[in-house]
Amino acid sequence: MAKTILTVLLIVLLNVLVGCYGPDSGRSQFLPTPMKTVSVVEAGEADIIEHMATSRLAYRQYLESLIAYYKKTGDNMKLRWAEDELDRLNDMPQYSYIIEASVAGPNLKAKDSINAANYLYDEAYRLEKAAKRLIVIVDENLLRVALDKYNQVIKQYPTSDKIDEAAYRAGGIYEHFKDYTIALLYYQRAYQWDSATTNPARFKAAYILDQYLHRRAEALPLYQYALGNEKLSKDDQEFVQKRIEELTKSGETLQEGK
Repeated sequence: MAKTILTVLLIVLLNVLVGCYGPDSGRSQFLPTPMKTVSVVEAGEADIIEHMATSRLAYRQYLESLIAYYKKTGDNMKLRWAEDELDRLNDMPQYSYIIEASVAGPNLKAKDSINAANYLYDEAYRLEKAAKRLIVIVDENLLRVALDKYNQVIKQYPTSDKIDEAAYRAGGIYEHFKDYTIALLYYQRAYQWDSATTNPARFKAAYILDQYLHRRAEALPLYQYALGNEKLSKDDQEFVQKRIEELTKSGETLQEGK
């Protein structure tokens, strides 16, 4: 009986999906799924991503040109196809695969005052604050724009005395999006690039290691450093003290180190 019901549901679902397309929808014109993967010339990650980004942009521009052409010629059937394809492209997430803090490495030094870097950092900070202007609602697209500018500071001005600040602020944005592994990397870069950074980067790194990544053996020494050397709120101080006691007493870190 259950199998019969499941079969009926599948048939109904298929009919609904097929029914979503009206007359002259172009379903017969869908390109077939490739039977095998086309081999790509071996290249480094950065080169592959650059070529992919160029292809993405070209794809969008050609679709927009096709839409303009069909509007001009009055071919409404193909116009609907092209507009549908562009809508689907707009709905599809596109990732930025380059993580600037990873590319930059841990050995940069935040030392030079560079006006252009300062301006870019200030612009990113302004956008970040504007994105969080409303208490309940965060403009996440604006946050991504700010994040991109923080990363530009790191990429374009690697000796700027703002790179540790940019890494710390970027870490907070990654943490907002729950990309905890990336957020951790940026907090680490903040104190690697400036060991005397005024931001509580070690506390932030420890918190992510402890609460989200469960790498508590790594979190403990960072908590200990943060408690004695970083400017923390009273609540954060109490939290850190409690976690140090809990991790030390439980022997959890010793077990993790085995």
